[in-house]
Amino acid sequence: MKGSQNRINADYEITMLNIIKNIAFILINAIILSISLLAGLSYAQLIEEDPSQLRDIDVEERLNENIPLDFTFVDDSGDSVTLGDYFHHGKPVVLMMGYYSCPMLCGLIMSGIVEAVNETSLKFGEDYQIVSVSIDPRETDLLASAKKKDYLKRIGVPEDHAGWMFLTGSESQSRGLADAIGFKYYYDESKDMYAHAAVLIILAEEGKISRYLYGIKYESKDFRMAILEASEGKIGNTIDRIILYCYHYDPDAGGYVIFAGNVMRLGGTLTLAILAVFLGILWYRDRHKKATAKKENGI
Repeated sequence: MKGSQNRINADYEITMLNIIKNIAFILINAIILSISLLAGLSYAQLIEEDPSQLRDIDVEERLNENIPLDFTFVDDSGDSVTLGDYFHHGKPVVLMMGYYSCPMLCGLIMSGIVEAVNETSLKFGEDYQIVSVSIDPRETDLLASAKKKDYLKRIGVPEDHAGWMFLTGSESQSRGLADAIGFKYYYDESKDMYAHAAVLIILAEEGKISRYLYGIKYESKDFRMAILEASEGKIGNTIDRIILYCYHYDPDAGGYVIFAGNVMRLGGTLTLAILAVFLGILWYRDRHKKATAKKENGI
């Protein structure tokens, strides 16, 4: 009886310890979240006190414009490259601008990229190329390399995989590229931080701006369709092309939605095709029946 009571007491103590651990875990996460929110609110307060700064954080969309490809950078291996090195290879380019020492936003954007890459069936590095460009001229290829290894590990590919390149460079080159894509940002000297938007720019293989995807989370459907759209039919299969025909990008929805007009046109075409096949079968049967009847009657 005494042993049974001891076991009950031991089980009770274990249960209470687990409850305490769970409560502690919840409280710690709540504290971290509160600190993050307070940091965000304080920064928002700073901008509210100086609304003119909002003009320096924007994206001016330049859809269908071609960007210059002669900007020079240093890649994550320390080699000098031009932006054009990643174009004209028969696949779209997903461009992200930010900086690698960013305390919060850029990490969230890159985590969103990792999630989108892992969720889409398109082949990373084969069907599309990802290029991240630092807007902080103080950052080096060593930092870029460390970031690359971290994110490629999360994708599950070798750390030297060329499907996602991390570039650094001078202020003139990163600023020139940012201006070309309409990416407005500014450096807050008092906080030693860059303020910028969260956006991915999808470019066709020749450097034409095809689509802007906003936010820190990219739905796999939107990510996939933006790349297919930019590829102009060079990647994907027939079903992909049919799906792309039925969807269009809705800026208000922030993603791809069904385009009713195209769906109705496609449905009408399919209906006519099915009707034509059905009538063809009936016509063939009728001819076959008449021919058989003539043979039987000796005609």
